[in-house]
Amino acid sequence: MTASPGLLIAAPASGVGKTTVMLGLLRAFRDAGVAVQPFKSGPDYIDPAFHHAASGRPSFNLDSWAMPGALLDTLAGCGDDAALVVAEGSMGLFDGVACAGATGTGASADIAARMGWPVVLVLDVSGQAQSAAATASGFARFDPAVRLAGVILNRVASPRHERLARAAFDQVGIPVFGALPRSPELRLPERHLGLVQAAEHADLDRRIALHAVLLARHVDLAALRAAAAAIPRAPAAAPRLPPPAQRIALAHDAAFSFVYPHVLDGWRAAGAQIAPFSPLADEPPAADADLVWLPGGYPELHAGALAAATRFRTALHAHVAAGGAVHGECGGYMALGAALIDRDGVSHRMAGLLGLVTSHAQRRLHLGYRRALLAAPIGALAPDTELAGHEFRYATIVAQPDAPLARVQDAEGADLPDAGSHRARVTGTFFHLIAAT
Repeated sequence: MTASPGLLIAAPASGVGKTTVMLGLLRAFRDAGVAVQPFKSGPDYIDPAFHHAASGRPSFNLDSWAMPGALLDTLAGCGDDAALVVAEGSMGLFDGVACAGATGTGASADIAARMGWPVVLVLDVSGQAQSAAATASGFARFDPAVRLAGVILNRVASPRHERLARAAFDQVGIPVFGALPRSPELRLPERHLGLVQAAEHADLDRRIALHAVLLARHVDLAALRAAAAAIPRAPAAAPRLPPPAQRIALAHDAAFSFVYPHVLDGWRAAGAQIAPFSPLADEPPAADADLVWLPGGYPELHAGALAAATRFRTALHAHVAAGGAVHGECGGYMALGAALIDRDGVSHRMAGLLGLVTSHAQRRLHLGYRRALLAAPIGALAPDTELAGHEFRYATIVAQPDAPLARVQDAEGADLPDAGSHRARVTGTFFHLIAAT
């Protein structure tokens, strides 16, 4: 099967400006009349929403640790009707975990090699000039399966600075597609380890348009497009995670937005019906739902509104009393508990369907890939179902009196104490679901 030509936008490390470059490229190509399909390497809920805003097309995650190869190839096929694919890497190009998962270590390089997408390395050259070429040379030689197409220099201080850097790249034979001047006004606000959500930016389109002007002015878009390539893929039936219920009421608003599109698409393909509702608007879930699913998000930022959402809370309790199932992931799990303590130490009443109490006043980062072997069902997902996903939270557990939901391990196979919990048909976990293993 012929695949659309693509590029992977990567970097030696986080924080060098690759998302700025990614958004600018997506919008600049779109403005030039090129249908461009975005992807994001690794587990990330936030960046794909920015990609969608910039390109006009939904962005999908590709994760070599959690996703079987057939699922990766099927998702990559979402770009086969585009003229160009542009994927954004995560962290440094070769950064992954020590123990491989379904098809790799989670490194962006795994995706570039599997799809045959040449890499464009974004380099922050502030504080250096010729030395940037030495860095790129190392990346070009590190893995023969990953081809470096060239670089984009970011945060260039002056024309002289650019000349010095370009001369060194000429010397080592690595193309420079462009050089971006320092533009601090183009930086997007951050929260925790990522950007503030796309929906929270009233002026997002204007910001992306500025990125596009910068990229179109300083980067050779034609040369970039000419460098794109891909490996033909054989058609494959992707393994889909079976839906946890036939009729699913899905919480969706500013507090609960972290669910992967490929998961929902898989449930719909299996015949499930998904009905969104907003706990923040004090809406009840659909009355005919078999299961209520509360995804992750930022309930701690809306704890007061959730505490006051009596209609939502009453409907949840009535759903459970009638024999319905409820599941919460991370932020959704916290909202199902007895209380959530915000960063100021104020305790807010939550749904009270589980005994969990969490605190953002006692912050500690929990981050990484996870495997979960269910000890109790999540809706129609039976015990002993094995799931792959990830965890990212700062909240700490103050109380968790209910029975554990699963055996949870990190990427190296070490058992973790935070195994989620369940009470009757109410379940919750800090684990974000990506795929079945």
